[in-house]
Amino acid sequence: CAVMTSIADLPEDVLVELLSLLPARDLLRACRLVCAQWRDVVDLSTLWKRKCQREGFPAQRLDRSVADWKSFYVLCSLKRNLLKNPCAEESFRHWKLDNNEGDRWRIEELPGPLGREMPDPKVHKYFVTSFGLCLKSQLITLKNEGYWNELMDEKRPEIVIKDWYAARFDCGCRYEITVRLLSEDYIVLEEFHPEPVVIEQWSDAVWREISHTFHNYPAGVRYIWFQHGGQDTQFWAGWYGIRVTNSSITIGPWTL
Repeated sequence: CAVMTSIADLPEDVLVELLSLLPARDLLRACRLVCAQWRDVVDLSTLWKRKCQREGFPAQRLDRSVADWKSFYVLCSLKRNLLKNPCAEESFRHWKLDNNEGDRWRIEELPGPLGREMPDPKVHKYFVTSFGLCLKSQLITLKNEGYWNELMDEKRPEIVIKDWYAARFDCGCRYEITVRLLSEDYIVLEEFHPEPVVIEQWSDAVWREISHTFHNYPAGVRYIWFQHGGQDTQFWAGWYGIRVTNSSITIGPWTL
């Protein structure tokens, strides 16, 4: 008579191929708990490397430098801009207006009065400051974005901050940015707070990018607080201050 076989009888390489078709959440929360064999297969680097290849993550050129394929896959799959409404398409939604002085924050269409287009043609709007201090912020709760505590504490993935700013041609202004990595109790574990950028009147009005990568930060990061803005330096009524748009916070895998 025919011998009944189970999925447990499959060769390991076939099981790897089959399980690599499943979503990571199912693998980690369900399949890994089925039995010791499945747990061992789900923990194999070859399975997660296969998932990276299948989904087009840039694994080929990183082959030698990926230390943990499971974490690499998870971080690649989660990677996106964690700041919401970075280009003013939803008015001021998701932003907290911490300082809203002078004639207050405003949104304008690119290139704006005496301004320049952005290098990225997909960006159509920007936030602009006035003669009083204008600062706005967002607080990112990492757990809500899929980054669980152990992942952040054990892997310390790279946290990359980017922001774009520009001045009007005819008015001087000041730009500032502060980004803080915060603990569960909102204690500052690490901070990026460069000197404010002062742009003189009759500048080239070109959009410039500022960026910073947090490496090897302390364990315990649970929130990221992002704040930027500024004002004009000539105290002109209206919206002659710094312009900001296309801000981003991304978290990605590190490589050896």
